[in-house]
Amino acid sequence: MTEAKKSTAKMLRCPTCGERVTVKSEDFPFCSDRCRKIDLGKWSMGVYRISSPVMDPDLLEGLEGNERE
Repeated sequence: MTEAKKSTAKMLRCPTCGERVTVKSEDFPFCSDRCRKIDLGKWSMGVYRISSPVMDPDLLEGLEGNERE
């Protein structure tokens, strides 16, 4: 693998602004504390949502057992 590929393989984009971020960055996966706080604010305002419940069979068995008691 060439040196250029090694350096770009470890770079990702900030989910908030799209700026390139290295894995070794202090605020990874964000580029800055500001972008981290913007993302947290979106979660707290309900912009991001988990669309469907997790259907783990082991978890469902445990819940069904509690309903019968």
